[in-house]
Amino acid sequence: MPHEVFISYSSVDKTAAETVCLILEQNGISCWIAPRDITPGLDFAEGIIDGIKSSKLFILVYSSNSNNSKQVIREVDRAVHAGLPVINLRLEDVPLSKQLEYYLSSVHWLDALKPPLEEHINKLSGVVKIFLRKDDAREGDLEKAVRDGILKVGQDKKSIAVLPFKNMSNDPEQEYFSDGMMEEILDRLFKIGDLKVISRTSSMHYKNSDKSIKEIARELGVASIIEGSVRRAGNMVRIAVQLIDAGTDAHLWSEIYNGDLSDLSRIFNIQSEVAQTVASELKAVISPEEKRLIEKIPSTDLEVYEKYLKARSFWGDYTRESLSKALDYLNSAVEKNPGWAPLYAGMAEIWLWIQQGAFEPPDVAGPKILENLEKAKELDPDISQVHYMSAMIAHLVEWDWEKSEREFLKTLAINPNDANARNLYAQLLLILQRNDEALAQAELALSLDPSNPAMKLLYSGTMVQAGDFKTGLSVAEEIVADNPKDLNANYMIELAAFSLKEYDKVIKAVKVLLPLFAIEEATYEKIERIYRESGIVAAYKEIMTHLEKYAENNYVSFFDMSMRSIIANQPDKAMDYLEKGFELHDPQMAYITATGRYFEPLFGNPRFIAVCEKMNLQIPKSD
Repeated sequence: MPHEVFISYSSVDKTAAETVCLILEQNGISCWIAPRDITPGLDFAEGIIDGIKSSKLFILVYSSNSNNSKQVIREVDRAVHAGLPVINLRLEDVPLSKQLEYYLSSVHWLDALKPPLEEHINKLSGVVKIFLRKDDAREGDLEKAVRDGILKVGQDKKSIAVLPFKNMSNDPEQEYFSDGMMEEILDRLFKIGDLKVISRTSSMHYKNSDKSIKEIARELGVASIIEGSVRRAGNMVRIAVQLIDAGTDAHLWSEIYNGDLSDLSRIFNIQSEVAQTVASELKAVISPEEKRLIEKIPSTDLEVYEKYLKARSFWGDYTRESLSKALDYLNSAVEKNPGWAPLYAGMAEIWLWIQQGAFEPPDVAGPKILENLEKAKELDPDISQVHYMSAMIAHLVEWDWEKSEREFLKTLAINPNDANARNLYAQLLLILQRNDEALAQAELALSLDPSNPAMKLLYSGTMVQAGDFKTGLSVAEEIVADNPKDLNANYMIELAAFSLKEYDKVIKAVKVLLPLFAIEEATYEKIERIYRESGIVAAYKEIMTHLEKYAENNYVSFFDMSMRSIIANQPDKAMDYLEKGFELHDPQMAYITATGRYFEPLFGNPRFIAVCEKMNLQIPKSD
C-alpha cells in the first residue's frame, strides 16, 4: 500500500519516531514505519525495501544512535537510490558519520534539539506538505521555509558537479573541444580531496537537459553547480564559467577568459585558475601537493592536444569502431610528440577495453597494455590513470594483493574523487576480507557517480559479495528494470537471489544468461519445467549438462562452471573447475573466498585450501 512518508530511525529512538508518525498522521500525512507496517510473514529487510519504494518522502529521525546504525545507513542508501527527497530531523547536534555524510551533506534538515518535540514535528508537517505538492509555488515555499529558519539546507557546501560546457562556436565539429575543456577543469577539481566532485559520466547525463539547476543538484546530491561555455574562432578561444549555489540559484562567481591556442600554456593556466577559484569560493582547502598537480602544465603543442581531445571523445564509447578511432588519434599524436605521458596512458586504457570487449585476444592486447603503461609511468608518475590500471593488473592478472592496494592508494591520493577506482578498490578489500572498508568505499563511489549504471552494478556486486544480498539484489533489479537484457546485472540477480532462496528470480535471470551458451528457448523451457517439478538443484544439473557440452568446443569461464556446479550439488566437479581456473589464471578466481560466491561447501576441502595458499588468499573458516 502506498504511503507518503517513510520514517527511518534507530530502535533506541523508537518513542521519538512513533511521536513523529503520530503527529504527521494527525496532520493528514500517511506514514510507513517499522515494525507497524511490515506485512505479516514478510521478511523484515524485504518489508523495509517495499516501504521505501512505496513512499514519496524519506524522514530520518537523526541522533547519535541512528548516526552509526547500519540499518539506518542502508535505509538512507535505498532512499537516495530510489530518488526520494530526504529530510533530516535532528534530535541531537552531532556531526554526521562519514557514511551518512556521503548521502546527507546537501539534504534539507530541521532541528528538534530543544523540547517540546511536538512543536518541531508540527513545523515538520508543514514542510512535508510543501514537499509533497507538485504546484508551481512549491519551490518558492521551500525557499521561504529556509529563509524563515524553519528548514535548513545541508551543512556541507563542498560538493559540486560540472555540467557539460555549451559549444558556442558556429562549428558543431568543435563539440569535442568544449567537452574537452569541461573534462580538463573537472580533472583538476578531482584532485582536491576537500571537495566532493561528481564524475563525468553522471554529469554528462545532463548534456542539453531542460532540468533546472535545483533538480540536477538534487539528483546528483550536490550543493553547487558549474556551468560553462566555449566559443572558438580559429585559434582564439573564449571560456565563460559560472559557479551557482543550487539551493538559492545565486551566482557565487563567474568569469570570462580569453586565450590564444597558439600559446597552450594560457589555456592550461585558465583550467587551473578555474579549479582553484571554485575551491576558494567553496572554502575547500588545497594541500601543497594538490596545488602542484593542479598547476602542472602539460608539455605539448596544439596539434597533439587536439588529437588527444578527439581521442578522449571516442574512448568513452566502448564499441570496436570508437576504440579504433581513439587509438588512431593517439598513435598519430605520438608520432608528433613521443614524450607526452597522457598519450601512452590513453593507449593503455584503450587496449584494456579492447581486451575486455574480446575485440583482440589477451596475447595481442596484453603486451600492448603493459608496454604503454610502463612508458606512461616512466614519463609521468603523477597520472592517476596509470596507477589505477597498475592496481587492476596486480589484482586481476598478477594476484599481487599488496601491490594492488599500494597502486589503488596512489590513485586515490592523486585523484580522491575517482569513483571507478574506489569501487574497484572495494572489490580488492572484499578479497582481503575487509568488508566494512569495502562497503564504505563502494558507498562513497556511488555518491560520486550516482547516475552511472556501471557504478550501480559494481555497488550491487560489492553488496552481494559482502553478504548483503537484499541490497545487492535490489540494486541489480533497478538496473534490469531499465535494461532487462543487461547480462552483468542479471548475473548479480542469479548470485543474490540464490543466496536468498528466491529461486524464481534465479531462473528468470538464467533465461537472459543462457543464450550466451547457445542454449535455445526450448531447452530453457525444459530447465524451467524441471525446476517447477523437482527444484533448483535438479534444474542446475540440467543446466550443467548443456554447459559442459557447449564447453567442448567453446570457452566458458571455469570459475562460472565451478559456481554453477556448487548449485547443482556437484562439489567434486566444482573443485575440478576451480583448479583449471587457477591453472589458466581466470581473473574471477580472485573472488573464491568472497561471501556471495557460493563456495562455502568447499572451504574445508584440502584442494580448495591448496588453491587459496597458492593465490595468497586468506583461508576462510569452514562451518
